[in-house]
Amino acid sequence: MRKRAPSPTISPRAATLPLSRRSVLRGLAAGAGVALGSPMVLAQTAPKVVVIGGGFAGASFARAIKREDPQIAVALIEPNAHYTACPLSNAVIAGLRDMEAQHFGYAGIEADGIVHVQQKAIGIDPEQRRVVLTDEVRLSYDRLIVAPGIDMRLDAIPGYDANAAERMPHAWKAGEQTLLLRRQLEAMEDGGLVVISAPANPFRCPPGPYERASLIAHYLKANKPRSKILILDAKEAFSKQRLFEAGWAALYPGMIEWVSLSFGGAVTEVDVATRTLRTEFGDHRAAVANVIPPQRAGAIAALAGVADRTGWCPIDPVTFESRLVPNIHVLGDAVIGGAMPKSAFSANAQAKAGADAVIALLRGRDPSAPKLINTCYSLLAPDYGISIAGVYSPKDGLLAEVEGAGGTSPLDASLAERAEEAAYGEAWFDTITAEAFG
Repeated sequence: MRKRAPSPTISPRAATLPLSRRSVLRGLAAGAGVALGSPMVLAQTAPKVVVIGGGFAGASFARAIKREDPQIAVALIEPNAHYTACPLSNAVIAGLRDMEAQHFGYAGIEADGIVHVQQKAIGIDPEQRRVVLTDEVRLSYDRLIVAPGIDMRLDAIPGYDANAAERMPHAWKAGEQTLLLRRQLEAMEDGGLVVISAPANPFRCPPGPYERASLIAHYLKANKPRSKILILDAKEAFSKQRLFEAGWAALYPGMIEWVSLSFGGAVTEVDVATRTLRTEFGDHRAAVANVIPPQRAGAIAALAGVADRTGWCPIDPVTFESRLVPNIHVLGDAVIGGAMPKSAFSANAQAKAGADAVIALLRGRDPSAPKLINTCYSLLAPDYGISIAGVYSPKDGLLAEVEGAGGTSPLDASLAERAEEAAYGEAWFDTITAEAFG
């Protein structure tokens, strides 16, 4: 029996869209068995860009390309009604910030004339240039942007899986896991051991585990001062290490211990029942265990064929076009970015450069090589911030760091300067979220 075609309204949400935006969505829709009515002139003549993923990369790209070239029809595929931001979520864990402050809606994006398709992309047909949605509608595109963020490799550590994450949370995607880790810290008795397992590179937000340790230490110092934090690290060194270690010595003497790879930092197995993390050098039983597993590009990247065997997505560093599938561009945490780290600032910078490149390609021009900036602020306490900055440009097929163009906070900065850095970090967050979502 032939399946009945979907209604011309597409979905209850699409039926409420203003006519002009509904017409754009109709023009993007294509495929046998989908009765969506006749496309409007705009949808017939304008280039069509579909963006998968409504995080910092996807949202920033959609707004940037629409503002630079309003004639381009843009659809943002994002099933959630709001985005939960990871930057500053460590402050939520430490009880310094409410989770509601991490939530951002898509009203500003819709006001720009971008269609928010509140569904999940479940497939991509690169030959026909179509994205398949959960309701079986297919959106056609001239250029597709894949910005799926990350997924956890939950099978990478023996004993760790989705069920284990409910007792030993990773909290590396902001949301319920963030609140779970916060509740566990609140319930822990004074004198308990908090163990954080940090993965090998690459992963989202390289300084994140160490900021997390710092802010947990801030909470423990005030509420459970006999407690300790142990960081088991699958690396020999980490981002802003000297700055973090100097801050720990000043703020939390004797509270935080870091164990490197060569001294047994790599976790080889976990026992969920006892919250034990095993290494080649011994076992560590935690009162609270924060296991941050290895990561890979979000699942749609593999479905699209743009992720390689590493789990990440190789791209042309000038255009961000996939090296594996033509007409698909990848942005943000999912990319193999060379020296450029996976961060919200990087995602935003790549989105704006990617928008320029896609416009040039759609209009028959040669894209210009970008220069991209990343700045990352980390809090060690509410009034103690540090930062690192870098500039990146295409070189030998990757994004390479421009020598001498970046740097870190001074190691000997005063407490007043550290407080200024903390304020700068808050201001940066307000600015980037307003640019992406406001």
